[in-house]
Amino acid sequence: MRLERRTLASAGAAAGLATELRRLVPAAASIADPVAAIVADVRDRGDAAVLELTRAHDTGGAEPKALRVSQSELDAALDSLDADVRAGLEVAAQNVGVVAAIGLDDEREVTLGHGQTVRLREVPVRRAAVYVPGGRAPYPSTVLMGVVTAVTAGVEEVVLCSPPGPDGDLNPAILAAAALAGATEVYRMGGAQAIGALAHGTATVAPVDLIVGPGNLWVQEAKRQVSAAGLVGIDGFAGPSDLMVVLDRGADVRLAALDLRAQAEHGSDSLVLAVSPDGAALDALSEGLSVVPEPGVGALVETASLEDALALANAFAPEHLELIGAGAEALAPEVRNAGCLFVGPGGATAFGDYVAGSNHTLPTDGAARFASGLSARHFRRRMTEVRIPLEAATTLAPAGAAIARAEGFELHAQSMEARMRENAES
Repeated sequence: MRLERRTLASAGAAAGLATELRRLVPAAASIADPVAAIVADVRDRGDAAVLELTRAHDTGGAEPKALRVSQSELDAALDSLDADVRAGLEVAAQNVGVVAAIGLDDEREVTLGHGQTVRLREVPVRRAAVYVPGGRAPYPSTVLMGVVTAVTAGVEEVVLCSPPGPDGDLNPAILAAAALAGATEVYRMGGAQAIGALAHGTATVAPVDLIVGPGNLWVQEAKRQVSAAGLVGIDGFAGPSDLMVVLDRGADVRLAALDLRAQAEHGSDSLVLAVSPDGAALDALSEGLSVVPEPGVGALVETASLEDALALANAFAPEHLELIGAGAEALAPEVRNAGCLFVGPGGATAFGDYVAGSNHTLPTDGAARFASGLSARHFRRRMTEVRIPLEAATTLAPAGAAIARAEGFELHAQSMEARMRENAES
């Protein structure tokens, strides 16, 4: 692991240091044009393009299997799953579902002074897709995070897709988790071609309304493009994973080091940060982290106080933020910008990755300043229903017509004033 050392002299310098720390992970080169070509190819040629690209990028030239996984294959994978793994997935699924449910808002209705009623309705999308990355390892936990949350939100059709391996199939743990979580359709496809199929539809894959889930740069760029084109909604853009640990004096450095090392398992572009006013603790972390085999980039930041550490955390907006030590834990109510906040010595980020119930699909690359982790709300949209009796329309029309004419929309004004006449004649 490449390890940097920094000092934060005051809270006023936090924003600048946060930007500097983000730049420790090099920006990826643009792949917009090749991704656009893939998405267009899938739009034009459908299944044939998806299968051709799967053969080229996923199965190593071997003939791909059918895109859609049968229900019998899903059931068989669940039945043959290791008992301990199944038990763990069941705990995770239950907890994710409970937490997702508390994120659902009740509908609200208000009757205003003029007599009109405005109701805010929570309406789930009809059809949503969860993308689960392949590559280094299977991620059944990501299946649960997406599918269980979508099902809890009331999505009618929950589609899952993931890139097949060289044998042309999905890992059995992925299939088992999909069956356990309640996915209605599962497809052997990944990369930009999968996003193109989900957005445009093919003979085999019906288009969806929303695509969520992490993925590599090609997947994220494809999501960006189909969203910008107005084809589907997306949850956001998943960049390199990061973890910031804020340590108070006397905090358990051993636990902090283990959590930072664990985060580095996500890949060479992972960014791990330890922030503390305790220089001795950072020295100890430096010794432990500089020799570890995990790839990634790390930084140790010494601050003048815990309050300065908090300022850096809010400026950096980490995907994961751990507060370890009594003084650090006391800062929890003042944390504004973090994808997920873990408080106390038991709060290993890894629990959030699997079984805590919180969702591990989180905003990255500083997006926690304005974005949230995946929740049931992502699968719902708020629709406004307005009921205006003629009596209410009569009292509202003069105000509305005055505004409409000020904006140059005469027919808008007449449309409202017509209700006044309707009321007078009734």
